[in-house]
Amino acid sequence: MNDLSKLPNIGKTLEEKLLQVGITTPGELRATGSENTFIRLKTVEESACLNMLYALEGAIQGIRWHSLEESKKRELKEFYDHFR
Repeated sequence: MNDLSKLPNIGKTLEEKLLQVGITTPGELRATGSENTFIRLKTVEESACLNMLYALEGAIQGIRWHSLEESKKRELKEFYDHFR
């Protein structure tokens, strides 16, 4: 088992996609950040959605994405809306 799957919100499928884009450790995920990681993931998963972006940020913070602060969710939604 890879350490990525030990993070909240990171299941087997998302872990596999992270590995495909060169993110292999929680430290690499934190260093890359949720937004840049999301951009990378879009190259291998065209259907990547806002919930995936929330999941990445939650994993970085060590919490379930449902528990993200509303201000952070708004910030990520703005990024997502501009990115699309």
